[in-house]
Amino acid sequence: MKKRGRLSRRRKQSSYGFLIVLLLLGAFMILPFVYAIVQSLKPLEEIMVFPPRFYVVKPTLENYVAMFRSAGGDWIPFGRYVVNSLFVTLAGTFLHVIVALLAAFPLAKMKFRGSKVIFKIITYSLLFSGTVTAFPQYILMANFRMIDSYTALILPSVATPMGAFLLKNFMIQIPDTIMEAARMDGASNYRTLFQIVAPNLKPAVLTLIILVSQGMWNGSNASFVYTEKLKLLPTMLNQIVASGTARIGVGSAAAVFMMILPLIVFVVSQSKIIETMAFSGIKE
Repeated sequence: MKKRGRLSRRRKQSSYGFLIVLLLLGAFMILPFVYAIVQSLKPLEEIMVFPPRFYVVKPTLENYVAMFRSAGGDWIPFGRYVVNSLFVTLAGTFLHVIVALLAAFPLAKMKFRGSKVIFKIITYSLLFSGTVTAFPQYILMANFRMIDSYTALILPSVATPMGAFLLKNFMIQIPDTIMEAARMDGASNYRTLFQIVAPNLKPAVLTLIILVSQGMWNGSNASFVYTEKLKLLPTMLNQIVASGTARIGVGSAAAVFMMILPLIVFVVSQSKIIETMAFSGIKE
């Protein structure tokens, strides 16, 4: 009995210690979000205090008011930038998921010459950042006369390799017997993909939606668009922040504003993301 009591105490102590470690890690991860919110509520005199303080003495919403006032004072209303960003994010994310499904399906479930080579090219292309491919993208879009249009904002994000790579690795784990049964019932490849395979990929698709939508929502692509009415919200907010030291608080308010959509998308689909990370594996 004494040994059992000691073991139960040790287990409780280890579980408490593990809980404390998790709480410390969680507090460390949430610290940047809290700091951004605190900074956005500080007046300018508190922001310039040295050494900087992690708390705010006289909270104010003046930074948010100044952000909307600065944007709304131009000839393009603030709502136009928000609509542009929402449209580009939604359209680009939707098209990216569709293209990724169409690319991953034959690579995962069909046998044809060159499939392994194509997948290796997709894998190697993940090594290149957007900065490296920006110049070739600009040349291609300039030759096709897509500069200064919504196409220049949406198209580069549609064909990025992350979606095909993620969905292909997840799609491999779906049994081939399900597809064979669908073919015996007369289902075409497109019907098999969108009505049978895609519903089994919800965790991976939701994870992909978060990754793509976050990148597109925070991206500006200012080098591809020059007309003011086509510019995105991050581009406009960067222009406001770059106007001087007095806009430091406005920059913090803009950072908090840009967090809203990614946080909403993540909170809605976080359970599916955890399921994806636990269930999927990288296979070839």
